[in-house]
Amino acid sequence: MAYYWFKAFHIVGVVVWFAGLFYLVRLFVYHAEAEEKSEPAKSILKKQYELMEKRLYNIITTPGMILTVSMAIGLITTEPQVLKAGWLHVKLAFVALLLIYHFWCGRIMKRLERGENTWSGQKFRALNEAPTVLLIIIVLLAIFKNSLPLDITTWLVVALVILMAASIQLYAKIRRQNEAKLTQSLSD
Repeated sequence: MAYYWFKAFHIVGVVVWFAGLFYLVRLFVYHAEAEEKSEPAKSILKKQYELMEKRLYNIITTPGMILTVSMAIGLITTEPQVLKAGWLHVKLAFVALLLIYHFWCGRIMKRLERGENTWSGQKFRALNEAPTVLLIIIVLLAIFKNSLPLDITTWLVVALVILMAASIQLYAKIRRQNEAKLTQSLSD
């Protein structure tokens, strides 16, 4: 019975953690774009984003990560033989990348607060896609285990990355065009 409790709360933790990571980097996008605003909007927005980022990271995202990891440890203690499975080693490697991403986001948050950010909103949009790729790979490994079809999975992940990159570029182009139209209409 303990296995099911650990598994249920592991899934809850994953959902909370990823929701936090997705929204946190979206806040970084807005925070970076606030630099383009004039005062007093710039200062007001930056202060608000800093507050939102801290609360999200400390109250939602990090507790979600802790719940995910602690419940995973609980799962492993109920079935220690799973540690011999090759798929789990690969999954744990991707989870390690996700942990690095999590703490890197914490560092980015502090850099934004100190006014040391050098990234544009578009770069943060690209960064925001990284956990999506990790999520897909981790879930596929958890579901398929050793039966994961690597050829199809590899092509799926490559196609997803290409689609994400194209979407980000298309969005940037549309946004530039809309800003140019707005500027043109204001000058008329």
